[in-house]
Amino acid sequence: MTVRTGRNGAAGITPTVEVSILRSTLRDPSIRRSKGLQRVVGAFFASLIAVLLIAAPAAEATTPSPSPSATNFQNNISGFLRDDARAPIPGVKIKASGNGFQGEATSGANGAWSIGVPVQGTYRVELDTSTLPDGIKLAEGQDNPRDVTFSQTSNLSVIFAFGKGIVIQQQDFGQNLLNRLVAGLSFGLLLALAAVGLSLIFGTTGLTNFAHGEMVTLGAVLVFMFNGMGLPFWLAILLALVGGGVFGYVQDAGLWRPLRKRGSGLVPMMIVSIGLALAIRYVIQFFFGGATQQLPGAQSAEIQIGPVSITPNNLWSLIISAVVIALVGIVLLKTRLGKATRAVADNPALAAASGIDVDSVIRLVWIVGGVLASLGGILWAYYRPGVTFDMGSQILLLIFAGVTLGGLGTVFGALIGSIVVGVFVELTTVFGLPADLKYVGALFIMIVVLLFRPQGILGRRERVG
Repeated sequence: MTVRTGRNGAAGITPTVEVSILRSTLRDPSIRRSKGLQRVVGAFFASLIAVLLIAAPAAEATTPSPSPSATNFQNNISGFLRDDARAPIPGVKIKASGNGFQGEATSGANGAWSIGVPVQGTYRVELDTSTLPDGIKLAEGQDNPRDVTFSQTSNLSVIFAFGKGIVIQQQDFGQNLLNRLVAGLSFGLLLALAAVGLSLIFGTTGLTNFAHGEMVTLGAVLVFMFNGMGLPFWLAILLALVGGGVFGYVQDAGLWRPLRKRGSGLVPMMIVSIGLALAIRYVIQFFFGGATQQLPGAQSAEIQIGPVSITPNNLWSLIISAVVIALVGIVLLKTRLGKATRAVADNPALAAASGIDVDSVIRLVWIVGGVLASLGGILWAYYRPGVTFDMGSQILLLIFAGVTLGGLGTVFGALIGSIVVGVFVELTTVFGLPADLKYVGALFIMIVVLLFRPQGILGRRERVG
């Protein structure tokens, strides 16, 4: 390199050398890739913000509004009126009063009714029997009016039974236990979708990702946004799943991979994930709002399948979760890609020495984890029901409990652990635990597992120190 000295004695670089350094810098492929990656990450977040800005007004306009009172408040008391032949009963008035509020609704052509209430609490619901059609009356033993109480939901369903000679009987312990068991299985498989993705990420990178709950939230929020834009519901779901996968890719490409390349420790990366979770959560709240919104068809009456009473939404959630998890299991066990993923999770250094592209496998794991988390968020929005900006963080503890119980980094362990957690949470209410405290059982499970079997059900015992 040629160096020249000015009159004041200062050394300088000739313009020729400056130009050559600039050209060599521009020709450096790593710098070009870095700039290209930055553009991709920036474009993704800019596109996401633009979609949220455009879709938010339209989404709010398409929120279901069964009655004027339901549009003013985010908490609703609702139900369906059907006679003993399952035919809808329209034109019936229902009143709700309590907590200094009185509201009224009239059942529609499909028998549906909904009353918005300002705050959660206990309300007295009364059906105006004078508005019932001729020949239809409440079943014998049916309470009217009745007191109902909100619990862990913004939508409270109230069912009135009709029919001559029908006697309403209290559900016995065995029937309630069976229903809660099925509901727990549905809830556990829903948790497993998110837990499997979290377990895959931990197994391949060692990262405990506290932002995984926001990946769950993003799936439900994107469905609501795309549906609000007027897109068909199936297309909204498909785009939300794609958005979840893209978000997982962007996270790894723009944040986690550069931190791994710098040799950042797992504890600092975990702290970064906590900050990322808070940032994403409140960005979603800024654009989406703090109110609870509903996806299409979120309200559905229970159906009877043999001895089990279950809502169609929970039934579909159970089926979809089981099918998707089975497909993931088949891919992990039977395909070369699945074997490579398990090899990286078992020993990344040995996998790299065997010719496996570890970075590509990790990138794919982040994409799959994002898709599974988004699907879990959509099903969670129907199980609650409702979409909120913090819905993912509400079940993050349950997801971690399932992963911990099954064994950190083991996919099938996460599946088994999540099912156990889901069933345990739902069965606690059968044995007298208040519904508001049932999620505390997940913390109890984590403590017990860490005390007596830290490696989990399917985890391996490892030497520490």
